[in-house]
Amino acid sequence: MVKGMRVQALDDDFEGLVVETVDGEILVEDSDGFILRFRESELIPIIDDRLNSDLAYVPDSVISEKEQPKRRQAPKVSAKERNAPMFEVDLHINKLVKSKRGMSNYEILTLQLDTARGQLDFAIRKRIPKMVFIHGVGEGVLREELYTLLRRYDGIKFYDADFQKYGAGATEVYLYQNATTR
Repeated sequence: MVKGMRVQALDDDFEGLVVETVDGEILVEDSDGFILRFRESELIPIIDDRLNSDLAYVPDSVISEKEQPKRRQAPKVSAKERNAPMFEVDLHINKLVKSKRGMSNYEILTLQLDTARGQLDFAIRKRIPKMVFIHGVGEGVLREELYTLLRRYDGIKFYDADFQKYGAGATEVYLYQNATTR
């Protein structure tokens, strides 16, 4: 670096003029008259665009490597989408039939799974992006069978639904636009 050269720091918002070089360090004076010490590797020359237009890109490329990448913002969800009612399917047997009298556990579970399959296929056909299956807590048999059913579909992901809204007995399903069954 030559005395009188305009330079800027790589890792700081600083620029100034080289005053002198002492013991391998470069003394730089800023616009307020303060003198700071830098190693040569911490500085880059400010090239006058009028004189060296073909080299003008060098400082920007070096600086851009040092800059922190900007955080991507989460996609904005409109108030209409946020407040839209969720497509919910309640699989409790008392919501599916008037009376379960005379039905075996196998028949109850089969009816619940058939309902889940039919509603899931409906959501895929109608391109509904999210839905919630309310299965309750119980012994977890319906939940495990529902998960087995959901794993048969490509293009969906499922996870526990919002605990504050549904408690521990619901599963939220996200359907990609090309969801299909295997």
